[in-house]
Amino acid sequence: MRLYLLVVLMFVFSDSMAAGEWQVQKIRSQADLRGLSVVSEKIAWISGKQAMYAQTTDGGKTWIEGTVPGAEELDFRDVEAFGASTAFLLSIGPGENSRIYKTVDAGRNWVLQFKNSDPDAFFDAIAFWDDRHGVALSDPVQGQFRLIITEDGGANWKRLEAKDLPPALANESAFAASGTCLITHGENGVMFCTGGGKSSRIFHSHDRGQHWTVVETPIFSNNESCGAFSIAFRDRDQGLIVGGDYRKPNELGTTAARTKDGGKTWVLLEKPFPFRSCAAWAKDRWVVVGTSGSDESLDGSTTWTAIDQQNYNSVGFDPTGNGWTVGPGGRVARFVR
Repeated sequence: MRLYLLVVLMFVFSDSMAAGEWQVQKIRSQADLRGLSVVSEKIAWISGKQAMYAQTTDGGKTWIEGTVPGAEELDFRDVEAFGASTAFLLSIGPGENSRIYKTVDAGRNWVLQFKNSDPDAFFDAIAFWDDRHGVALSDPVQGQFRLIITEDGGANWKRLEAKDLPPALANESAFAASGTCLITHGENGVMFCTGGGKSSRIFHSHDRGQHWTVVETPIFSNNESCGAFSIAFRDRDQGLIVGGDYRKPNELGTTAARTKDGGKTWVLLEKPFPFRSCAAWAKDRWVVVGTSGSDESLDGSTTWTAIDQQNYNSVGFDPTGNGWTVGPGGRVARFVR
């Protein structure tokens, strides 16, 4: 009996930790996709260029696609969804190209909630603690990163007047690559990662942006195309950042680091992989994607196995491990264990 139980347990464990693969799903659009928000096993939202967005409510069997009226030239780099009906879209670009839209009826109508009026601001990402409290990040304006917050579901956005937000370094910026350079962490935490300057850094607040600390990461950064692109956490303490140089997508180097103390310190991964633009925790493994492929780690980021060598921009999972990835040319794929 004991031997039988041991065999059964070994089978269950090995099955739950099986190697993953991507199952391609069809959409009509050929847009470059970067925004991704996974709500549940059935529900996910994606977004991209030409004001494109799409939603599935059946696990990706069908996708309902659309464009936001009056925003046809915008590039929606980030989408944050709360179920099948409610979602926020953030478009990037200088000046008025940086905008936030919201729908509460599954995309039938979109409300413009925020239009940037500062020609020097360039918004990169948006994140939420819940459906009423959120934050969006812009590249530095006059030497300091700019953040805006909402406390009423986006009806009003106001500039966050942080008391001790450290100044930006020369040429430092965030990367609007996957919408994951900015994350909320726990009930009150918020973090964002940077590059583009002489170092790659992590900015961290424990009180929704009222006070800040900053630490350097070991990811290499010495020009506008390299640094940390994405940050993700599996729990309160264990996290991962990925990046590199998007202009050299196949070059191995200091492209990823992990933390075990909530982001206070970061250590490079022992075995580097090429440029990766997004990282996500998938219930029992880390998954990272980039323009030259995707990889997974089943042992907490110590060892990594390549999944494929396709071109992806973003990856995301729900708490139970259901996930998707998106990329150029309308590429959408679901993660299968």
